[in-house]
Amino acid sequence: MSAEPMPLSVLDLSPVPTGTRPSEALHETLELARTAEATGYHRFWLAEHHNIPSVVSTSPEVMIAAVAAATSAIRVGSGGIMLPNHSPLKVAETFRVLGGLYPDRIDLGIGRAPGTDQRTALALRRSREALGADDFTEQYAELRAYAEGFPAGHPFEPISAQPDDVPLPPVWILGSSTYGGQAAAALGTGFAYAGHFGTLDPAGVISAYKENYRHAGHDGAPHAILALAAIVAESEERAQQLARANALSMLRLRSGRPGPLPSPEEAAAYPWSEAEEAAVEEWAGLVSVGTPEQVATDLRRRADAAGADELIITTNIHDPAERRRSFQLLAEAWGLKPR
Repeated sequence: MSAEPMPLSVLDLSPVPTGTRPSEALHETLELARTAEATGYHRFWLAEHHNIPSVVSTSPEVMIAAVAAATSAIRVGSGGIMLPNHSPLKVAETFRVLGGLYPDRIDLGIGRAPGTDQRTALALRRSREALGADDFTEQYAELRAYAEGFPAGHPFEPISAQPDDVPLPPVWILGSSTYGGQAAAALGTGFAYAGHFGTLDPAGVISAYKENYRHAGHDGAPHAILALAAIVAESEERAQQLARANALSMLRLRSGRPGPLPSPEEAAAYPWSEAEEAAVEEWAGLVSVGTPEQVATDLRRRADAAGADELIITTNIHDPAERRRSFQLLAEAWGLKPR
């Protein structure tokens, strides 16, 4: 009997294709979640980004509720809630409500980045003092205390997040630098490394997380999720066409010209400069592209090299049907069992 394959999960940003209304992307997220559940993916996480025209993942907590309602077994969570953008009490309340509605299915992934530009971050946090604060661990401790209790004499001691008969969901700390892994290890949570855009070698970050992990009594053993980008198609030629469109989207975002996700036809017609070609070549290694077998092989190599316990995949493809098909093909090649 062959061993069970490493768990494979989905990270969704609700991408907005050119020529569509942004709100349509929200409904496509629900369709993708149904596909992910049917094909055997383990989790479905929703990201938090603000004021970026290419994605509408502005309210993961709302989308978690919608995705959980549209599915029945897959775990659903945030990838993640950007904690400095929110009141810890409100996060604790929201995720206890979600846990009460969907028992044993909710994950609370949290990060410390704003998920946007500095001006929008200021609009979210309402003060320059909050914008410059470096108090993530204090915010996290406050979040947990609303569920587990504050020390005697603390000014917030009488406050608890309702409903108080529901445990806080398992917590994951996200990161694209060494800080996230260090925080997850010190706080005894799961860790998710953003390998789809992080520039560090994930092996070093993940090994340091596991070596320094401190059991905190609430979330069990260390568990490292590696986030990677992948584009899968039946033919290598089509996969490369889809990847070219994704590259154009990345180019626009990183050069301060974000817009909806372009089609392969738009990317083929785009007048690429030598500098832009060089930039795209530099980023190409961040995305696994090809046939199902090619991508599955590359993802396994990356997971093994990093020492990851699980992979979570993000895919940007203009046509929602092709995007769902990419995840289906990968699930089959990976050996996931359909539900």
